[in-house]
Amino acid sequence: MSAALTATAAPQYALTVSCPTARGIVAAIAGFLAQKGCNILDSQQFDDVHTGRFFMRISFESQEGESLQALKLAFTPIGESLNAAFDFHDLSRKMKVVLMVSRFGHCLNDMLYRWRIGALPIDIVAVISNHLDYQKLVVNHDIPFHYIKVTKETKAAAEAQQMQVIVDSGAELVVLARYMQVLSDEMCQKMAGRIINIHHSFLPSFKGANPYKQAYERGVKLIGATAHYVTADLDEGPIIEQDTVRVTHAQSPEDYVSLGRDVEAQVLSRAVHAHIHQRVFINGSRTVVFPASPGSYASERMG
Repeated sequence: MSAALTATAAPQYALTVSCPTARGIVAAIAGFLAQKGCNILDSQQFDDVHTGRFFMRISFESQEGESLQALKLAFTPIGESLNAAFDFHDLSRKMKVVLMVSRFGHCLNDMLYRWRIGALPIDIVAVISNHLDYQKLVVNHDIPFHYIKVTKETKAAAEAQQMQVIVDSGAELVVLARYMQVLSDEMCQKMAGRIINIHHSFLPSFKGANPYKQAYERGVKLIGATAHYVTADLDEGPIIEQDTVRVTHAQSPEDYVSLGRDVEAQVLSRAVHAHIHQRVFINGSRTVVFPASPGSYASERMG
């Protein structure tokens, strides 16, 4: 066995920084990491001239084995001088995620598959549903399944149960994998920046239960999907990921649905992948999303 395989790997971390634009930010951060014996693996930054905000994500190896807590404590004076929101992240640690689903299972199935093969390195700690359709599927994956029925009369109590599951499981992110109930303003505020939703991109043009049929009847040439953070404004939260697929006059409404489901699953997966690797920054009503490094879907640590 080679020495490279037997040697203890240096811990890999990421530092995320959001602060007002100023001179010397990059130099201060890079100098700190060099002083702490860290080797930068990847660095991405964006200076938004319209909002006056600077965003940065650096992944690095701590060649001296510094802990996250020690690095965070040592960096705090620099962070305060920059008036920055910052955090250090262990790239080997899997984020705890709760999935919520109703009766459309394509996004749930896709996420379970990607999770099972390691392409989506998360820890699915629970699945919540207002229907029993996917109970057996979830339980067969050895994941806790919580059936919480929602009616107009029980909505507040049901949401309290959902929040209890989230708190008890230690979940850091909630993914609405085609969960068809509107969340309350209170829940959206409690979980701000920690709930991701997926929907077809026809809103508000095609509202209602069958948007793909409406799209077919209007003869659209592109269908797509949008993944975004959930806010109190329905389907208007900061957008993380989008994609489209072309359709033609020769395709049926059923083709639209099939293609739509595929693109929804892919867009949701990419949005979650970006979030769990700390590549998404909320910038007012918009987001800054740093692209994954080449080969990162295979090379980013799976934990």
